[in-house]
Amino acid sequence: MARDMSDKEILKMELEQLKKEVSTARTPVSANCADTITFVEGLLPNDPLIKGVPDDKNPYKGDKGGCIIT
Repeated sequence: MARDMSDKEILKMELEQLKKEVSTARTPVSANCADTITFVEGLLPNDPLIKGVPDDKNPYKGDKGGCIIT
C-alpha cells in the first residue's frame, strides 16, 4: 500500500497517526502496576493454581487410576 503512495501522502498519514497518539490518555506505569497487583491479590483466594482443586471438583481424580512414569 505504501508503495503506491507519494511521500506527501505518507507524511500526511504519519501526521494523522501522531495526532491520535498525542490525544490518547496516559497513566503512569506505577499506577497501572498497583491496579494490577490489587486485582490479582483480590482473586488470590479462588486461584486454583495457588489453592489447589478440591478432590470433589477435580475431573482427573477418581477411579481412573493414575499415571506412573518410569
